[in-house]
Amino acid sequence: MTERRPFIAGNWKMHKTTGEARALAEALVENLKDCPHKVMVAPPFTALSAVREVLKGSPILLGAQNMCSVREGAHTGEISVLMLKDLDVSVVILGHSERRLIYGETDRLINEKVRLALEEGMEVILCVGETLEQREAGKAEQVVEEQVKRGLDGVAPEDLSRVTIAYEPVWAIGTGRTARPEDADAMHRHIRRTVAGLHGTDAAEALIIQYGGSVKPSNIKALMAMENIDGALVGGASLSAENFLPIVNFHLE
Repeated sequence: MTERRPFIAGNWKMHKTTGEARALAEALVENLKDCPHKVMVAPPFTALSAVREVLKGSPILLGAQNMCSVREGAHTGEISVLMLKDLDVSVVILGHSERRLIYGETDRLINEKVRLALEEGMEVILCVGETLEQREAGKAEQVVEEQVKRGLDGVAPEDLSRVTIAYEPVWAIGTGRTARPEDADAMHRHIRRTVAGLHGTDAAEALIIQYGGSVKPSNIKALMAMENIDGALVGGASLSAENFLPIVNFHLE
């Protein structure tokens, strides 16, 4: 089986002023100098420049929470992939459930963003996940499979190594509810089978699949003990070093 390096990402969402973001980044840099895992933080757009300066020379990657589906043009209020690259952003989160459900982003739009980010040399975290209503209707696997297939439509096999998939059951995001590790692992396994059908077993085995949805220090070890869970996309618990550091350092006693 392919050895997959754990990937822990912090999504700060619409939190942190520039000063607050800088302070948190400084605390993470100070404490994660020798971390063996892949680590990323995604500040709000307004704090990207300040956090970039703090992260320089550290192993922590700078991520963005979204981007526009076109390179440039008359798109008031949007942020382009070229602007992100100019700030040394290397990873972009796309298809988060909040973007899908609150702002109406479709699978087609998300796919356009995924392909553009990859064309520009970025890494992508593609978020997928079902609502509680869909799970209770027995449609969870179908919904997630369709999101994966549509999100990766047109993605070249050679670009798949720059894609991470984050499974985030919508009913667990910011609610304090977490999918049982076994249930989360089952969906991760289904995602891996779906990707195997698209790009082959080797690509699927190499794919990093994160879990997201009320990840915290108290449940990260149980989640990471699962065969198909390779990391975490962390929301609320990434907003303080006190909570995020134990998640990143889940391997330590």
